[in-house]
Amino acid sequence: MAKEKINNEQEQVEEKEVTETTAQEQNETAEQDAKSEKAEASKKDKKSKKEKPEDKIEALGKELQEIRDKHIRLQAEFDNYRKRTMREKMDLVKTGGETVIVNILPVIDDFERALMAFSEIDDKDPLKEGILLIYSKFQDFLKQNGIAEINALEKDFDTDLHEAVTKIPAPKEELKGKVVDVIQKGYLMNEKVIRFSKVVIGE
Repeated sequence: MAKEKINNEQEQVEEKEVTETTAQEQNETAEQDAKSEKAEASKKDKKSKKEKPEDKIEALGKELQEIRDKHIRLQAEFDNYRKRTMREKMDLVKTGGETVIVNILPVIDDFERALMAFSEIDDKDPLKEGILLIYSKFQDFLKQNGIAEINALEKDFDTDLHEAVTKIPAPKEELKGKVVDVIQKGYLMNEKVIRFSKVVIGE
């Protein structure tokens, strides 16, 4: 019994020693693994430190290129906007009084009809003189505002300038397809038609 007890104790001691040895070996292995991991991490850090400035330069280069592109686009957009607004402003200046002028044109027509009615009256007649004076002032006003009469009589019919009211047989062969009579005068304002000439075409 005593021998068995001793043997058991001896076995327990041996097992304990084996366990301690195994634990120690495991600790040593763990320490070695930790050291190797630290070494690898430090290598990676060194590599990343070496690579970082290059990456930063590349990223900054890309960012600078994007900013340049944005700047060029914005500059082009602003330039187009400036040109467009200038053009619109010029058009407004040119055609700003178009509505007023168009409304005055019927008054000019009435003056011309009155002058036709006074054609048989002596030029020294005070009434005729007064109408001629007012008519000439209207004509000056139209010229100052860039208004020009469309010369249509005996001209080729042009749909960009004339509006055909009717067709009649041409009094002469050479007047076929041309304007033989003007019912209402047309006008241009700075080369833009503000009223088409109402005409009669010869056929």
